[in-house]
Amino acid sequence: MEHGLIGAVEAALGWRGPGAIGERFARGSTGSANLGERLLTPQRLLDLVMRRSLQRPQFRVFQKQVEVHPAVYYTDSVSPRGQSISMVNMNALGRLLGEGATLILDQANVADPTLEVACRALQWWSGERVQVNVYWTTGEAQGFPLHWDDHDVLVLQLAGEKGWEVRGTSRVAPMYRDSDPNATPPEDVLWSGVLRAGEVMHIPRGHWHQATRAGHGEAGHSLHVTFGITKRTGASWMAWLADWCRDREVFRHDLDRTPGTDYSELVTAVQALAAERLPAEFLTAYERAAGPARQIPHLDVFGPLTGAVCTTNFRPEIRATDSGVEVLAAGQRLVFDAKAEAALRVLLGGHPVVLSDAETVVGTEVHEVAALLVKEKVCAPLTDELSSGYTGLVTNATS
Repeated sequence: MEHGLIGAVEAALGWRGPGAIGERFARGSTGSANLGERLLTPQRLLDLVMRRSLQRPQFRVFQKQVEVHPAVYYTDSVSPRGQSISMVNMNALGRLLGEGATLILDQANVADPTLEVACRALQWWSGERVQVNVYWTTGEAQGFPLHWDDHDVLVLQLAGEKGWEVRGTSRVAPMYRDSDPNATPPEDVLWSGVLRAGEVMHIPRGHWHQATRAGHGEAGHSLHVTFGITKRTGASWMAWLADWCRDREVFRHDLDRTPGTDYSELVTAVQALAAERLPAEFLTAYERAAGPARQIPHLDVFGPLTGAVCTTNFRPEIRATDSGVEVLAAGQRLVFDAKAEAALRVLLGGHPVVLSDAETVVGTEVHEVAALLVKEKVCAPLTDELSSGYTGLVTNATS
């Protein structure tokens, strides 16, 4: 999947591939404010908030580093039959933003097609789970106090500017579930400055940081997104091994509480299991087991399928065999005739595919193959809304 965001991030940070994620703090400029405008604008954000029933903690508002009670900016929309739907009161929200506030929308990729596409591209690129949170600050509102995240973060400034302070770690590779509270930040500051539209920053897991608009002008604003990349750890591998251990009788027996009991057989079984199920196998199995993404179903009432795009959480595997072609994706193994390989490589490339265009390149079988991939939830029908998420960010493979 050739995605403009990935190329911009690599160029700005001097990266060649995702291997640098989590390694060290980095920042740079994409050289393009248009990328930010393409991903999200404040007006589109407000429109998204207005038209959806969002709930806390996905949607929150802060003033003076304190969360505003939802009752201040939520209201119930009641139908003539008395059915109540909680919606954001846009007039109340407007007053808060006019006074200076920070609007936060977590997992915005589930509500916006462009951010959904961006997260999927980053997942294919990194091989890890990615979600995007949106932060819009008006006036001179302050952000969260100094804190650290339990995942790596790519910060992209979309509009306006915001001041940042980034420090190092006070505990190596801290985790959400950990043996140490890790509550004391280090004194040394790695970087302190202003992030402006078009600039990007990588904050590795555990690095302390804070952001604010204090001192940047009451008439200004800042819109940035954070792509949270949750990489798998040794602890993730151990949890996976715990699932596999149930296949072996030695692990299913009760532990003997008799003092002096020899547990050597159990310890040896642990060592054998770890040697047989290496971390590399876990990484591959994790991606293959990821189920299908959310998508609109294709129904007969819509007429013939005219376009499709691969929506798997991770890049599908396409393997030619002696008997045909195998596709490993969305927790499934699909088998096709060898003649379907060309169509599969186009349809599973991560680009929107108009079937009539693809037919001239790979043959008429692309229609049948696409219909099967949509049925198995490996691809999604190419609706206008979904297609808009790719426009200007992803090159069409059939063009």
